[in-house]
Amino acid sequence: MFGPIKIAPSLLSADFLNLERDVAAISAAGPDYLHIDVMDGHFVPNLTIGPVFVKALKRRFDIPLDVHLMIENTAEQLDWYIDAGADLVTVHVESGVVAPACKQGNSRCIQAAEDPEAVVEQLRRIRAAGRMAGLSLNPGTPVCAIEPFLTELDLVLVMSVHPGFGGQSFIADSLAKLDQITIVAQTLGVDPVLEIDGGINQQTAVEAALHGADMLVAGNAIFGAADPLQALHDIRAAAVLSQSRSSR
Repeated sequence: MFGPIKIAPSLLSADFLNLERDVAAISAAGPDYLHIDVMDGHFVPNLTIGPVFVKALKRRFDIPLDVHLMIENTAEQLDWYIDAGADLVTVHVESGVVAPACKQGNSRCIQAAEDPEAVVEQLRRIRAAGRMAGLSLNPGTPVCAIEPFLTELDLVLVMSVHPGFGGQSFIADSLAKLDQITIVAQTLGVDPVLEIDGGINQQTAVEAALHGADMLVAGNAIFGAADPLQALHDIRAAAVLSQSRSSR
C-alpha cells in the first residue's frame, strides 16, 4: 500500500524529559510517522502516556502520528486518541479477553478474538473518522486470529517482541508471520500495510523488508544511538536496499 518502506521511530525509547528535542533531532531525516505506545499497566506490564500527550505532539510537529493502543478498555478510549489527532490507530486483537488462552513471556496470546464484533466495530470507527485502522497481534498469537478482520483494516502490526518495554531482542519467528499475512491477504484480495515493531535495527530491518514489511518501528536503535539522525538514515537505507533486491 505504501510503496517504499516507511520508518516510524518509537518515542518509547526517547527521553521523555527532552521529547521535543529528540523528535526535532530526527525530523531532518523525514520520519514517516512517530510511533506512540499507549500502555495502561493492565494489558501490558507498563504504564506510559495518554491523549493529552498525543494532542501536544500533534500541535508541535507535522509528522503523522502512529498510535498503538496496548490497553484493556479500547472501546471506551478509542475516541480519545482519534480526537487528539492520531493519524493511524492500532488496536490489539487480544484486548478485552477475560481469560487469556496463554501467556507467553510478558504478553497475552489467543487463538481467536473473544468478541469479533467488538474488533470490527473498533476498526470501522477508526476508518469512519478518516484515520487508518490497524490491528496488532502479540508474539504468541497466530495469524489465524486476525484473518477474519483483514478486509476491515488498513494495517497489520506484527509484534516482534513482547509488548510493554523497549530494548528487547527481535523474535525471529515474527518473519514467518509477515509471510503468512501476505499470503492470506492476497487470497482475500486485500493489501494491508505490514508493520513490524520490536528489536528493529539496521540488521533486522533487512530481514523484515525481505519478508514484506512495509513499515518499521525502531526505538532504541534510533534514540539510543550516538547519532539518532544517522541511525534513522541507516535503517531506512538498509531496508530500502533489501526491499529493492527482493522485488527483482
